[in-house]
Amino acid sequence: MLITHDTRCALDAVVDLLNTAPEGDSPGAPDSLTDLAALQDFVRRNAISDVGALGPDDLAAVRAVRARFAGVFAADDDRTAAARLNTLVASAGTTPRLTDHDGYDWHVHYFAPGASVADHLAADGGMALSFILVAGERERLRHCEAPDCRHAFVDLSRNRSRRYCDSRTCGNRLHVAAYRARRREAAS
Repeated sequence: MLITHDTRCALDAVVDLLNTAPEGDSPGAPDSLTDLAALQDFVRRNAISDVGALGPDDLAAVRAVRARFAGVFAADDDRTAAARLNTLVASAGTTPRLTDHDGYDWHVHYFAPGASVADHLAADGGMALSFILVAGERERLRHCEAPDCRHAFVDLSRNRSRRYCDSRTCGNRLHVAAYRARRREAAS
């Protein structure tokens, strides 16, 4: 599956945004997008361009977009995901335009000039997720299979075999636990 640099950046931002939410299966898991400083850090971490001064309304709007992205990941079928994406992208007032900034070759931005950060995320992230759906690859939108982690990720592995948000942490932790359980079983 061919993913262009700008689409990959938008997918990474969607995943990062989703993973700021409290994890549904973990009671007491914190929301890490609770104030403007956290939003500014998110914008900086994801190198989101063309973002002006952020205010409290931006925080609320980005959290609402986060919930809409979660709905796309949770969709039971392609038709539901497509309807949610169509609504999300339309609400952002998409305005495709070619740009070459920050040392990157020509690519397409879907947000309108001067758009809010929420509309920026909804437009670019919504289109990136739409490309995944159009390619018939919605099953690549996943959540970590580790029982104590429900982080979102996009499985871009060649054979669609990724199971954990991070194999070095969640995957390794589960493999070590399984190994220790086998050793205990063999010792008894």
